[in-house]
Amino acid sequence: MSKTIVFHGSYAEIKKPVIKHGKRTKDFGDGFYCTVIKEQAEKWARRFDTPVVNSYSLLIDTNLDILEFKTMTDEWLDFIINCRSGVPHSHDIVIGAMANDQIYNYVSDYIDGVITREQFWALAKFKYPTHQINFCSEKALNCLTFIRSESAAYERKRR
Repeated sequence: MSKTIVFHGSYAEIKKPVIKHGKRTKDFGDGFYCTVIKEQAEKWARRFDTPVVNSYSLLIDTNLDILEFKTMTDEWLDFIINCRSGVPHSHDIVIGAMANDQIYNYVSDYIDGVITREQFWALAKFKYPTHQINFCSEKALNCLTFIRSESAAYERKRR
């Protein structure tokens, strides 16, 4: 497999990524989240006072347990619902679209019975594309090589 560049939005330079175990549940569970979409990483970084985008070279070890959702499917939705509910999984890497705040509002409405699964898909299909890779194990983190970090200050975006 060829090398790919991935990005991680943060508040600091991260030369050696670590698995984040948080109180908040995430789309694909605990881990270190990256994306192939630099603008998305910049948006993630801008949540912080000192926004930084870290770049990594990614060479995936195909011997790892990799779950990839190529599109938003019922399986993707169910996986996110489980992860956001705190249900652990054993995958080393999970790849797919992210349930951003708007999409997750629809997920919450679906879980609460406010909308049906069909209504969820009707609302979700019109949202812009997103991408995330969650590195869920130390073996998965070994696929990343730090390249550089750069400021993601809002002024950089206005070019």
